[in-house]
Amino acid sequence: MVLCLFVAHTRLYNSTTMTQLISTIAIAMGASWVSGINLYATVATLGLLGRFAQLQLPGELQVLTNWWVIGVAVVLYLIEFFADKIPYLDSTWDVIHTFIRIPAGAVLAATAFGDFDRSIQVIALLLGGGLAFSSHGTKAATRAMLNASPEPVSNVVASVVEDILAVVSVIVSVFAPVLIFVIVGAGLVVSFLVFNRIIRFFRQVARSVRGWFAPATP
Repeated sequence: MVLCLFVAHTRLYNSTTMTQLISTIAIAMGASWVSGINLYATVATLGLLGRFAQLQLPGELQVLTNWWVIGVAVVLYLIEFFADKIPYLDSTWDVIHTFIRIPAGAVLAATAFGDFDRSIQVIALLLGGGLAFSSHGTKAATRAMLNASPEPVSNVVASVVEDILAVVSVIVSVFAPVLIFVIVGAGLVVSFLVFNRIIRFFRQVARSVRGWFAPATP
């Protein structure tokens, strides 16, 4: 009888631990991938979920529920909401945010594993940065392609779809962890299909950076 209770308790403990691990991986993966699309929507959505859905965010992500963090994220999201819908300004915004979204995505992934060993956090940092790199590159490359179109409607539609995708993906990562694996997997397939355009975008970023620091000609 005691043995049966012990086995049942062990199975329950293992099941709970596995569920928590999957939830942590899903949130870390979702947050880092979505950060490459819209960092500020990611932070604001996670913070608001933690506040109003009584959600205990994994690791050290609970800091996102601070009202100051939420407030700053919402203000920056509103700025990006409009900047991202203006042709060519959106591409400039993407170039600048290459140095914000990718590191932030890496940090969010590592922070989600704040309760784990340091080596696990470093691995999460690297993988999170890679996911943010892929989604940011895909977003920026496709938006640059749309800017070649003479009409602005496609740009606005793409921006709205990205906003919706960002918020929905974060919510899915919290409440339907397995589904976020499918969404991120599909995103990685798209990134692979437009890989050449992504490379061209990051070459453009490199040229822009060199231009910023090049000495002025008399």
